[in-house]
Amino acid sequence: MVTIEGIRQAMETLKPVIRYTPLDYSTTFSELAGNQLYLKLENLQKTGSFKVRGAYNKIASLSLDEKARGVVAASAGNHAQGVAFSSTQAGIPSMIVMPEGAPLSKVQATKKYGAQVILQGQSFDEALEKAFKLQKETGATFLHPFDDPRVIEGQGTLGLEVLEQLPDVDAIICPVGGGGLIAGIAACVKTIAPHVKVYGVEAAACASMTASLNEKQPMSVTSTGTIADGIAVKKPGSLTYELVEKYVDDVFLAEDIEISRTMLYLLERSKLLVEGSGASALVPLLYRRMPLKNKKIAVILSGGNVDVTFMSRIIEHGLIESGRYVRIVTTVQDKPGNLNRLLAILAEERANIISIHHHRISPRIVPGQAEVEVELETNDQAHIERIAKRLIREGYPVDERL
Repeated sequence: MVTIEGIRQAMETLKPVIRYTPLDYSTTFSELAGNQLYLKLENLQKTGSFKVRGAYNKIASLSLDEKARGVVAASAGNHAQGVAFSSTQAGIPSMIVMPEGAPLSKVQATKKYGAQVILQGQSFDEALEKAFKLQKETGATFLHPFDDPRVIEGQGTLGLEVLEQLPDVDAIICPVGGGGLIAGIAACVKTIAPHVKVYGVEAAACASMTASLNEKQPMSVTSTGTIADGIAVKKPGSLTYELVEKYVDDVFLAEDIEISRTMLYLLERSKLLVEGSGASALVPLLYRRMPLKNKKIAVILSGGNVDVTFMSRIIEHGLIESGRYVRIVTTVQDKPGNLNRLLAILAEERANIISIHHHRISPRIVPGQAEVEVELETNDQAHIERIAKRLIREGYPVDERL
């Protein structure tokens, strides 16, 4: 059973271990959302996400016999790091089963925190099945990532912090995967300040909580894959579902393209590295899909464990989408001076050349011509259109390739 007393006790248990993360007011996102937005920076939490709260609180509640047998868990990444860190702090061994496609950075971090990592399956649910088998084989204590009262109470300490930091908060928005985070926050907030709205946000590609609420029971869904891997849970927990159904005001969906844009916004405008699951909480606010206006809203940025190579692709995609990068292919007469004239036009149009490739042999050109491919840094889509029109006017055919 999850209680406010249990959440308050979890707060005391966690004080010596975790960070009391900032609740940072964002002028930029407030203007974009038409509300007063305060960002709860759990991406700055130890292990890089909120998960350490529930993991440590659960491990602290174990008996000496349970601790002696060690713990086993399944995770797409953040729970893994939370369990590994907490287990090492408690001096007990841990085995973590992670999907084979888990980001390398999360796998390596989990190992560095002291856990034995086992890669199994293509999804969290398959990793979870393997973890259950290991638990039976070894007798270790299983640490569920979300459907456990002590885990939920640990996550609920975020609700206490927000109420302390912003007593007149009107609403709290947080990501939803298995439901442990929103269940803990909602149980806490609705007990202390029932007038405060609590909203969840799911990845549209794996909206299991929405499906469950529609069907009035925990339901499994088929995931089509999402960049918000931390909330890609195909079926919510029984306990988390009950708490969400009882306390949460509504759950909204975020598309992957919206999540990726928001990740880039956070990085560029607030200098915050936030993973897809954490950035999803901002999406319905930025796209004005929530019934909120001129309200004080706390947004839980739940984690910042982003694979660097993946983040580079997010940045590149965002630059293309915003018209700040383009690759143009054209042809020139293969004679001295013609390439220089092309580059002069680009310079006059104030385009910054990132790279240039010059090909004399190509199935798209005839002898006597050369194909030129240039990557340009531009200002916006209008700038790209102006460059293309100028090149065509000057006799250079244009093929834009993104």
